[in-house]
Amino acid sequence: MKKQMTYGEALAEMEEILKKIENQELDVDDLSKTVDRVSYLLKLCKDKLRKTETEVEKILNEMNEKSPSE
Repeated sequence: MKKQMTYGEALAEMEEILKKIENQELDVDDLSKTVDRVSYLLKLCKDKLRKTETEVEKILNEMNEKSPSE
C-alpha cells in the first residue's frame, strides 16, 4: 500500500521544481510532465488545507457548544 504524501512533502517537491525552473534545469520535453505534477501537488495541498480547516471549525464549534453561557 502506497503511503499518501504529506502536505510538507508536497510543498517541498513543489519548491524543488520551482528551483529547477528558476535555474533553467528543466528540459522542454519534461515541462509538460512537470506542469501536470505541480497541478497534482497543488490539488493535494488545497484538499489537505480544506480538510484541516473543516476539522478545526468542527472542534471550535464543539468547544463553543460545551462552554457554559455567561
